[in-house]
Amino acid sequence: LAFCRARVVRVPKGPLIRVVGTEAVIPCSVSDYDGPSEQNFDWEFSRETDFMRIVSTWDSTFTSEEYQKRVGHGDIKLRRSSNDAVELVIRNIQPTDQGIYKCSTPSTDATVQGNYDAEVQVKVISDGLSVGGSKARSSMSLKLSEGDSIKLRCSAITTSPEHTHLHVTWQIKSGSTWRDILSLTHEGKFQPGPGYEERYRNGDIRLDTGANDTYRLSVSQASSVDGGAYRCLVSEWVRGADSSWQKIQEKSVEIASVAIQRTDVVISTSNVSVTERGSLDLTCNITTDRSGIFQAEVMWYFSASPDDTLSDAQVLLSMDRDSVVSDSTLISRSHVDRNSYRLLVRDVDVEDSGYYFCQAAVWVPLHNGSWHKVVERTSEPVSVVVTTLEPDYEVFLNASKTPKFSDDPTELNCMITNAQDTEANIRFTVSWYYRKRLRSDDVVTEELLATMDADWTLLLGDRSRERTQNGEIIFSKKAADTFSLRIQWTSESDRGDYFCVISAWSRHRNNSWVKSKDVTSASVSIFWATQDYTLTVEAVKLKPFFVAGHTFEMTCKVSSKNIKTPRYSVLITAEKPLTDQSNPNGTTRIISLNQDSVVRLEDWTDQTRVDGVVLEKVQENEFRYRMYQTQISDAGLYRCVVTAWSPGGGGMWREAVNGLSNPIQIDFQTSGPVFNVSVHSDNPTIYQGELADLLCIITMEGMALEPDDMSFDVSWFAVRSFALDREPVLLASLDRRGIVTQSRRNGSSDLSLERISPLEFRLRVHGCEDHDFGNHYCVVTPWVRSATGVWQREPDIKAKPIFLSVKMDVLNAFKYPLLIGIGLATVIGLLSCLIGYCSSRWCCKKEVQETRRERRRLMSMEMD
Repeated sequence: LAFCRARVVRVPKGPLIRVVGTEAVIPCSVSDYDGPSEQNFDWEFSRETDFMRIVSTWDSTFTSEEYQKRVGHGDIKLRRSSNDAVELVIRNIQPTDQGIYKCSTPSTDATVQGNYDAEVQVKVISDGLSVGGSKARSSMSLKLSEGDSIKLRCSAITTSPEHTHLHVTWQIKSGSTWRDILSLTHEGKFQPGPGYEERYRNGDIRLDTGANDTYRLSVSQASSVDGGAYRCLVSEWVRGADSSWQKIQEKSVEIASVAIQRTDVVISTSNVSVTERGSLDLTCNITTDRSGIFQAEVMWYFSASPDDTLSDAQVLLSMDRDSVVSDSTLISRSHVDRNSYRLLVRDVDVEDSGYYFCQAAVWVPLHNGSWHKVVERTSEPVSVVVTTLEPDYEVFLNASKTPKFSDDPTELNCMITNAQDTEANIRFTVSWYYRKRLRSDDVVTEELLATMDADWTLLLGDRSRERTQNGEIIFSKKAADTFSLRIQWTSESDRGDYFCVISAWSRHRNNSWVKSKDVTSASVSIFWATQDYTLTVEAVKLKPFFVAGHTFEMTCKVSSKNIKTPRYSVLITAEKPLTDQSNPNGTTRIISLNQDSVVRLEDWTDQTRVDGVVLEKVQENEFRYRMYQTQISDAGLYRCVVTAWSPGGGGMWREAVNGLSNPIQIDFQTSGPVFNVSVHSDNPTIYQGELADLLCIITMEGMALEPDDMSFDVSWFAVRSFALDREPVLLASLDRRGIVTQSRRNGSSDLSLERISPLEFRLRVHGCEDHDFGNHYCVVTPWVRSATGVWQREPDIKAKPIFLSVKMDVLNAFKYPLLIGIGLATVIGLLSCLIGYCSSRWCCKKEVQETRRERRRLMSMEMD
């Protein structure tokens, strides 16, 4: 293939048929050449034998004298389309231009191969094509309404001596450009222009041929885009020698100028404002100059947003082309004139605010008696605002009862005055607010006490909910125009500013209530001057000196100021020394008497002296405390704690102020014995299962006492840890009457507690276990009989703890299991030997007979 490569110059196959007066274009190209990429071309012409030089791309002197004038004027020129192709252009070709045209290319190849020129015959024929419009006039003006039909006609005929075909195209001019509508090609095919394919398939655009070589364009359902200038464009085509179609000429004629009157639908008003309970009046106008018979179909729509589509909008009213209207109670329709339709909405509501628009369709009758919809339009939405009909009224707040002291009642009345334009569909509700008064400039927000909704249901705020449920605050409606707030017992926290808000509610068509207006009253201040409460308590000891066993007696006198009809509650407290184990905090509540004179024992837990303390009311402001058969353990500071109460709301007492008296001291001067306690064990380390002995030894210093004049309460405790960081556990106790009390135990060990001498007590732990370890100590409470024969309790004495350690006896724990294991192993070994001997002796014995061998030199085959 490489050796076959050679330069090829090409021109179209002839003859080329051209029409006189048209522009002829003859292309020429070269391929498979060597040298530079841009090639040069020479054109020559011959009528018979000799060739005349026409034009060249590289030699300006190439043109013959006969063609210099036409080439100089540009009637003949070369137009390069690429580096290897040019076009010879002859404008206004004439019959003298008929002949042979030759295209040549100078050689740029290394070797001469292929052809360097090509010839084509051009035949010039006469112009036989004529194109015209209607017979009446060449161009006409038409004014049509939207939806009408357009019918235009043009004629085209050719008398060409050659066998040519016509290509007819209807075009419309919109702006400055022509667009194709529909074509009948030279091959006899219909071809719609861009954008007209759907209308052509629907039959709205047709191109028909008629007699006398006429071509009719029919456009039905004309719209605004169909307005403009229409022309008929006819081109003449001939089939060339290579069977391809060539366009030899083209003519056009403007047929008509069509103006389409757009049918539009508008609402006569723009934005509308209507007062509630009024009427909304809108008119839908159809702008058309259609003079024939037509009917309109009108539908009214409502939407909350201007961007809603027809599917989202609500249909208010519809009227078909037969003037049949859909039924509606509050909405009516009237036909003002031929092109106007009115919508009337009576008794409008706030919910009718939104956007209204109408949709109209125009129907025209056909020849067969049926109706045809020619156009359908939707108007722009109109904004309708329904303003609320607000009633005119004023609000006045006054206080019919104001408190002068705490717990006095307060009553406020919120009244509606100067009410105007109030209809039966208006009702009023109230909301109560409270604002606290501050001495500084701090901003305080109001607190909602209560509010009413449209059906007069009372909704309580957080501040007043509990008190209203208890009946302390009462909200009521005294009359149609008066609302009341009553506080039964006003407290200091109720002081401040109060105001009310009257709300007007309007009834809608769906019987729902919507708030239309709020009016706030001026505030009313609830305030009274108060003085701080004062309370003074004085304690007096009636007997300046007494000894243990006697009765202690003191009185508490109370005086108060600025308290309305006070009552007092009294509490007796004692501050004991910190050595008292029963009260490690130091303060004990003994007995109390409340404001209703009810006595109660507080922390007095001595069962032997339940009736040993008495608190009674001597006078309204004087109280007496007595303690019978005092003990040495009762030493300490005694006070009166007094609380003043004033009458509150609902018969309840309200705490006003507290007071504390001066202390009264009980101190016993005695030279009795001093007791000490210690814990001892001969063997604090024991093994599991053994017996642990713990001794609590009491020693006495100072004055000696007979054994019958002293007694002891002994309690044993244990702390189950190496360090004293856990709560002590009570093990057992022995009171002075000899009664032993043991705590509940979880293990198998047992306890015993006994008195072995007047000053020694022994605790035994039988069968000690692991959980019996820990620090053990005893607490002793001495009791001493005084000279008067009264037993006196001494302060508790705690011994220093001793640690009890419980170990495990490994030898005793493994002795019996070890002996049993050795014995079982020996028995099983002997039994195994016996079984093996018996099995080998009797059960597994087998006699084997030896085969007799022949005494020959050759061994038998069996021995091989």
